[in-house]
Amino acid sequence: MAGVTAVESRRVDAASSTEPLPRWRAYVALTKPRVIELLLVTTVPVMFLAADGFPPVATMLLTLLGGTMAAAGANVINQVYDRDIDAVMVRTQQRPLVTGRISARAALRFGVLLSVASVVLLAVTVNVLSAALAAAAIGFYVFIYTMLLKRRTAQNIVWGGAAGCFPVLIGWSAVTGSLAWAPVVLFGIVFFWTPPHYWPLALRFRADYQAARVPMLPAVADAHAVATQIVWYSIAMVATSLLLTPVAGMTWWYTGAAAVLGAIFLAEAIALRVRVGAGRDPRAMRLFHGSISYLSLLFLAVAIDPFLG
Repeated sequence: MAGVTAVESRRVDAASSTEPLPRWRAYVALTKPRVIELLLVTTVPVMFLAADGFPPVATMLLTLLGGTMAAAGANVINQVYDRDIDAVMVRTQQRPLVTGRISARAALRFGVLLSVASVVLLAVTVNVLSAALAAAAIGFYVFIYTMLLKRRTAQNIVWGGAAGCFPVLIGWSAVTGSLAWAPVVLFGIVFFWTPPHYWPLALRFRADYQAARVPMLPAVADAHAVATQIVWYSIAMVATSLLLTPVAGMTWWYTGAAAVLGAIFLAEAIALRVRVGAGRDPRAMRLFHGSISYLSLLFLAVAIDPFLG
């Protein structure tokens, strides 16, 4: 989902490729597998934290399956709605709906089926709260981000990106059957992480967004203003990551990891702003790729911490 929407761009679609995808691969491509990968990176560690150790294997596997189906369904519906702007943007012109490999009607059926099946699966095999949160995530990504915000406001990824924060709530509720302040803080980490993750990518592909008339912040604001916002959101993200220590009783391991990773991330964000201010190549993709490593390593620290307490 949204938070994650950004990860799709790790793969710039090969516009030069004329070989059509096999039909099954085209359906897989519709689900945006690399977006799903990052969602799972945040789901599993939270389940370890919620269980204060190893979560039940069956619960973990069923939650991952349901979460994967929910994210896949939302991503498919997103591509159905956005196929007009995908046809304009160079990096998305080879997507199956743009090339005609899959029809919009067939893709919509596929997306709705995955979405409904994910909610039913979680409700029957995990718990109703996790299913409700998955339904909320799908609805938020499809209706709030894709249909309402993306084409109307430069703050689209800020608020729309909240959909990508739901996996931490789903992972926690799958284990405990409830919510608490710890998953709320983890939600906040991903929320503040999303803009400094996605905006460097949008800086790199700002011409694409301008051509498609999508008001992503880097497409409508000057690079210096964008870089400044990236720094502020990075500060908020790091502060929130450290807040998890008192809220969830994390050990020195997580606290140290959060501090070191946060310092490296902030240094990269500030370096981006300095390069922009000096009129040099911002090297925006360096922060984009670094942000993925940051989130993965931070949540790895979350998963390990319960075993050191």
